[in-house]
Amino acid sequence: MAAYLADLLRTRERLLATVDADDWAKAEALPSDDEISRVRRLIRRVKDSVDELTDDERAEIDHATALVRRARNSVVHLGLPRIRQPLPDIRPNRTA
Repeated sequence: MAAYLADLLRTRERLLATVDADDWAKAEALPSDDEISRVRRLIRRVKDSVDELTDDERAEIDHATALVRRARNSVVHLGLPRIRQPLPDIRPNRTA
């Protein structure tokens, strides 16, 4: 969640620094202040909840998190077929 918040803030700063875009385009692309506030409140609530946990409960959460991360990292990708982009024709006026 903290990474998501950091991404929102980076995006906002990058868009505000862009001088080439029209004002309406910036306004549409900018993360809203409301969204940023909601994410901050959610992070605060999670941190407060974690602070109330016992050491055993925290250890259980750490263990479960490690299991999920290991499982996610060990997923075998099936190698689904990909569609390749056609090669550009560097001589479009040439006939075969």
